[in-house]
Amino acid sequence: MPSHSELINADAVTLVGLLQREEVTPHDLLDALEARIAAADGPVNALPTLCFDRARAHADRLMRLPVSERGPLAGLPVPIKDLIAVEGVRTTQGSPIYADHIPTRSDIMVQRLEANGGIVYAKSNTPEFGAGANTFNEVFGATRNPWNLARSAAGSSGGAAAALASGTAWLAHGSDTGGSLRNPASFCGIVGMRPSIGRVACNPAAKIDRTLGVQGPMARNVEDLALLLDAMIGEHPADPRSLPAPARPFRETMKAQPKLRRVAYSATLGITPVDPEVARVTRAAAERLAGQGVIVEDAHPDLAEAHECFHVLRAFDFCMTKAALLRTKRDLLKPEVIWNIEEGLKLTMADMERAEAQRVALSARMLAFFDKYDLLLTPATIVAAFPVEQRYLAECAGQKFDNYIEWLAIAYAITLACCPALSLPCGFTAEGLPVGLQVVAPPRGEARVLAGAKLLEDLLGLKTSVPIEPRAQVERQSKRA
Repeated sequence: MPSHSELINADAVTLVGLLQREEVTPHDLLDALEARIAAADGPVNALPTLCFDRARAHADRLMRLPVSERGPLAGLPVPIKDLIAVEGVRTTQGSPIYADHIPTRSDIMVQRLEANGGIVYAKSNTPEFGAGANTFNEVFGATRNPWNLARSAAGSSGGAAAALASGTAWLAHGSDTGGSLRNPASFCGIVGMRPSIGRVACNPAAKIDRTLGVQGPMARNVEDLALLLDAMIGEHPADPRSLPAPARPFRETMKAQPKLRRVAYSATLGITPVDPEVARVTRAAAERLAGQGVIVEDAHPDLAEAHECFHVLRAFDFCMTKAALLRTKRDLLKPEVIWNIEEGLKLTMADMERAEAQRVALSARMLAFFDKYDLLLTPATIVAAFPVEQRYLAECAGQKFDNYIEWLAIAYAITLACCPALSLPCGFTAEGLPVGLQVVAPPRGEARVLAGAKLLEDLLGLKTSVPIEPRAQVERQSKRA
């Protein structure tokens, strides 16, 4: 049997093959993870809640089934972001209000993952209620970036991304409203995908047709990510937004996509500043496609309304889901959550009418843009990882932001356009910090995103950059080459 170190460094697709051939068991993988968490997670704080007894009981049940009935994940362990309920496991949402909450029933997304052979062994850290792109909370503290423990892992799926980068996960669940899968993936040098609305079913909360937030997969490489996406998708009667699973898995259809002909690159989408080094690294990655005969042009659709539109719709969403907590638990909420809810309470019907109309128009322009371009490429995040003590990015390239979410515009504009998008590791800063390239396709275009990202991943040669040992300070990229 492979050693713990060999298992930790293996990719998820390889491990599923070993599980299906019964060359390793789910217990072997859980043992390797438990040892790795004990060795590496202390300074990172990616997985503050562990449930290995539950995981081993699930593994025992799974192994009583024939191999052919153990699902596409075949017993591969997966951590769940601490916003989502797992039966019998402490689920805090990063909030003191729910610090001792233990759900009696799992979210339908977790149920599907477990039915498809995933084994839940941990909850990954998140900011309170997922608010903010830096993972810290009053229950568990901050998650630190394994590439440099003095830096942020971003958020709100920061625990998941840091676990993947530090070798305490092979696959991970995350969620994304304004970049919460894509920002941590960029900061931590892993792959994170926001799927189309309805692709992953989950329990409705407060409003049955919420469309800003989605659940999605995170992994160390593109094919592993497709493996997890296939295990997450499918319709469910409890989620009326949910889509049927496609006839063929995305791991197959991504390999059958037509050759790319023309892609657009934009450093700013016309709506945000960007760190010059991040712009340089992402542009160089996009231009690698030219060597494959792909036309690469500077272009983006008109997204001018994105700031106003997202501000209103996000505030409304927070108001719908958290206003009751503001009335009864205000003293336990962090300032950013209070601000979000209060912004929602100020909204008028005219504000909502305008924001919804803006989203319709913005989405239509994005869809027309894809009549000409196969993909849109941008930075996934406008900076590399900033100091972990910094609650959010206040300015970039000399421009100050009006609020704590405006620096996420390059991600939330894509959310508003209803597009699937993926953050792919594409290079490093001079300081040795990862940089992510955002790969965007039209709605329901997951296979196209995956195919384009896999081509770029092969060209860039960064597939094996993680897992790494958590680092107190970053080595210069020149020493890593």
